[in-house]
Amino acid sequence: MGCMSIVFAFQDRLVAASVLIFIAGIFDFFDGFTARLLNAYSEIGKSLDSLADMVSFGVAPSAILFQLLTQAIQTNHPALNTNSWTQLLIPATAFIVAVFSALRLAKFNIDERQTSSFIGVPTPANAFLIASLPFIIYNNDKMEFLLNIYILIPTAIVLSLLLVAELPMISLKFKNFSFRDNKSKFILLIGSVVLLAIFQIAAFPLIFVMYLIISVIDNPQKAH
Repeated sequence: MGCMSIVFAFQDRLVAASVLIFIAGIFDFFDGFTARLLNAYSEIGKSLDSLADMVSFGVAPSAILFQLLTQAIQTNHPALNTNSWTQLLIPATAFIVAVFSALRLAKFNIDERQTSSFIGVPTPANAFLIASLPFIIYNNDKMEFLLNIYILIPTAIVLSLLLVAELPMISLKFKNFSFRDNKSKFILLIGSVVLLAIFQIAAFPLIFVMYLIISVIDNPQKAH
């Protein structure tokens, strides 16, 4: 899914590229669920999972951001559209997301603190936010202001830093389905469903912010 998302992104089929990232997210959830169900955990599986995450949630969203920045220059920044170096270098800043995704995944594999929760925003959550941008921009004329390098570049930088920040983030892995043991997870899931029902795909940035807030509230002593 990640490989095909990259292909579609560079064909300017950004909505299709985004859909494939969301499908990759479904596969990413169920491969871990299946491994735990079958007791088939292995070190090679852990490494393969990270490599797949790097493609689907690191490179693929970077490719989408690259194309959005290219379109932003062509559409809203005519002064920058006259220089071939500018046309390449500014969109290339999108790949900072891929670089920090690699760093985040490498840290996850060696960080013993991240067995039942995360330190730093997980790459799928980051990728889903980026993947929602084409839907938001193309389906709502009022959101076309987002197609601007002064919004997209800071977004890429902030998201990249959140990947490696010392922020405790809750995981959606359920050891049991007790509300008492999984209160924050259920609140996040219920809140996400409500926001999706109201705002559709435009809800993802709101869900992302809610995820950050709930995670910090859930672990205030660890957040720094």
